[in-house]
Amino acid sequence: MNTLNKKISVISPVYKSEKIVDELVRRVSEELIQLTENYEIILIEDCGGDNSWEKIEENCLRNDKVKGIKLSRNFGQHYAISAGMNAASGDIIVIMDCDLQDDPVHIKKLLEEFDKGYEVVFTKRISRKHSFFKMITAKIYNSLFSLFADRNYDLNAGSLTLISSRVKEEFIRLKDQDRLYIQLIKWIGFNSTYVPVEHRERFEGKSTYSVSKLFITALQGWTSYSDKLLRLSIYSGLLISIITLIVGVYIVVSYFMKSFQPGWPSLIVAILFSTGLILMSIGITGIYIGKIFEQTKERPLYIIDKKINL
Repeated sequence: MNTLNKKISVISPVYKSEKIVDELVRRVSEELIQLTENYEIILIEDCGGDNSWEKIEENCLRNDKVKGIKLSRNFGQHYAISAGMNAASGDIIVIMDCDLQDDPVHIKKLLEEFDKGYEVVFTKRISRKHSFFKMITAKIYNSLFSLFADRNYDLNAGSLTLISSRVKEEFIRLKDQDRLYIQLIKWIGFNSTYVPVEHRERFEGKSTYSVSKLFITALQGWTSYSDKLLRLSIYSGLLISIITLIVGVYIVVSYFMKSFQPGWPSLIVAILFSTGLILMSIGITGIYIGKIFEQTKERPLYIIDKKINL
């Protein structure tokens, strides 16, 4: 297998990154031109409200290998990547964030693994250049995801990923409304491997993922790839029922043997605890029902407003 005879498509979602677009295109182009002249760079603007689209247009006019897609509204990173997947015409697809924390120089490493016969090449970040708060929240998320997921996922995988056109076609077939692209690629399967890469500082600006967005993404991951939360609510209810039965027997025996008179505080605590558990179980069930509702609408995953060079 030889990558020199294959077209390479690099997909990068762009959100509030007007100051990064020029550098992104320059660095990616410099790396790809050393490998092949048969390549394309697909930038998907996810309606960040800044001048990112104007920057993409400028690069598209200067270089016809740069393709631009503007979504009709903000759909989210993973939906923007799906739009790029549908537009990509390459035999090899490389997905990367636009913030340049994953250096384009590592694309060559991914291609070397592709030449060995791997159809999916993930990157594993040696060290993450995040704030202390984000590092802590990431560890909590990874631990909880591992607890609730039905399969073992390596959650230290970086955003920079390579897939073959065959994997891309299977990815396009997936119509999941909840989309985390790395987890979907892992679900698809095929022979895969990891490449260690250095995680760099952002080229400019700060991450647009707020605490609320991170929590929503976490909840989306937990409920989209496992039903363990539902099973956990069942196990919790069963455990509380058993404990309640044991305590009830103890109170009855104590009443006849020791004239035991249980106080109202213990009763109130038991009621509040069981009520909270019931509400939590109903909430978890509601999340899954909501996902079914969204999936049955069969709405498109994204809507494209404009295209350039496509």
